[in-house]
Amino acid sequence: MILALTIITTLCIGLLIGTEFSVSVFINPILRRLDIPGQARAIPLFARRLGAAMPFWYAAGLLLLVSEAIIYRHESGDALLIIAGTIWVAVIIQSIVVLVPIANRMAQLDSDAFTQDAQREHNKWDSLHRFRVAALVAAMVCHLVAVSI
Repeated sequence: MILALTIITTLCIGLLIGTEFSVSVFINPILRRLDIPGQARAIPLFARRLGAAMPFWYAAGLLLLVSEAIIYRHESGDALLIIAGTIWVAVIIQSIVVLVPIANRMAQLDSDAFTQDAQREHNKWDSLHRFRVAALVAAMVCHLVAVSI
């Protein structure tokens, strides 16, 4: 049972991190190479699609991390699981407060509304998103070390 939880948690948060990493390293750089009308059509599509799935995925990851922290309490890696969960909560808060409002505005854009300000806002989102990816990776490392020791 505990091994199954660890596998499910690792898959859930690992796939989420992989998705967020691919947005930062592959999708956004490709979008920047499109002409402005192409960017204006593509960015809202990505924002709406990812915006629909990510809240549930982040919540599932948090619930799984909390479950593991409870099950592994009093074990040698319990502090690292608490750190992983804390990082995860911080990322969720940062996302809700800063990134989601920008993404919601991007999701509402039409091809005529992709102004210089909208482009700057997308670049700001992308920069902040890189910080989120780094924090998620740190949480994953804490999780993996915790369940390995």
